[in-house]
Amino acid sequence: MKKMIKVPTSLISGPTPQNALMLDGCSIIEQCIHSMEAKGTMYLEEHLLMIVLEGSATLTYGKQQYVVGKNEMILLKKATAVKYDKIGNPDNDNIYDSLMFSIKDDLLKSFLAMSEIKVPKIEGEIKTGVYPMNECLVAFANSMKPYFLDHSVVQPGQLRLKIMELLYDIAEGNRNMFLQILQLHEPVRADIRHVVDMHYASPVSLPELAYLSGRSLSSFKRDFKAIYNMTPASWIREKRLEKAKEMLEATQLPVSEICYSLGFENISHFSRIFKEYHGQAPTVFRH
Repeated sequence: MKKMIKVPTSLISGPTPQNALMLDGCSIIEQCIHSMEAKGTMYLEEHLLMIVLEGSATLTYGKQQYVVGKNEMILLKKATAVKYDKIGNPDNDNIYDSLMFSIKDDLLKSFLAMSEIKVPKIEGEIKTGVYPMNECLVAFANSMKPYFLDHSVVQPGQLRLKIMELLYDIAEGNRNMFLQILQLHEPVRADIRHVVDMHYASPVSLPELAYLSGRSLSSFKRDFKAIYNMTPASWIREKRLEKAKEMLEATQLPVSEICYSLGFENISHFSRIFKEYHGQAPTVFRH
């Protein structure tokens, strides 16, 4: 059966489903157990840590494909669509069993604030991977099973503590996975050249470029000037004016559309600085 589901599931109406543990109106931990193959696509609205306890899950994530087997785990970033194919263990009545944990930013902040774990400096991006679970993580996952029983009543404080326990176990048992989780809290700095080359010709602001590069606005301006020996605003304006010239020569797009597509404030402002830079107004240059 193929379907599109959102993860985590939202508590819209009716009783809380027994395959999900809820916190603040949204599932924080979901359990998936079945005895048949399940295919579909899940859209991740939160960062997701998937733990497979029985069977295997084949995940297509971007251009990569990962197979998560028994007692293995994978961390997936939010705002992505992941195709899945979950298959049960043929040696155990074709049972598939997994847990999915939503890694929310507020819980991660609380963990970093209360724990005494030294946060290492992250150099470069830690890529997605499949990691084995140690005995502590396997024991932790199995300790969650009673929480999904029909008669169980789980308090919000209990769920927060269980997520903290999970993060402690990962921090102590799998460094690469823990670094991946930390990247969710503090974006890795991207190469400024790559970021501005990708986005200068779109109507993106300087604060947005700084965010895309993983920097504060002040750090972005400082690092940019060290590379290009000019302010980002001046560099972007010149690149956009060069791009506008190319578009006037190569397309029949209206001047107004070129103006707004490149992020200029208004047509009169665009025309004035275009003339200052190229010596002619855009309409004159085109003719």
